[in-house]
Amino acid sequence: MVDPSEVPDGGAIDLDETIHQPTRLQIMSLLVSLEARDRLAYGFVQQHLALTPGNLTTHLRKLEAAGYVTISKQFHGAKPRTWIEATQAGRRAFAGYLVNLERALGVRMNS
Repeated sequence: MVDPSEVPDGGAIDLDETIHQPTRLQIMSLLVSLEARDRLAYGFVQQHLALTPGNLTTHLRKLEAAGYVTISKQFHGAKPRTWIEATQAGRRAFAGYLVNLERALGVRMNS
């Protein structure tokens, strides 16, 4: 779980545009709700968020390029399976995003 108290307050409010995009915000929300090193299957994320494969892949590429997620592939029998995991950098970025969003809204959410 993300701990927003780890991110320092102060300074300008900067909402990370990589995370702020609605679909990527949903993806990151799913991933950071897991324990560190836990991961989700690509198919689960696609189905849960009602995304097309192309749409999900496009958003995952942006998150991966930012260093926020890792994507790995494994075979189960003859079928490939793709896994998605939030990185530590992604978890920190998400916590920072939440802190800045709270500051932008002028409220402090209870942890």
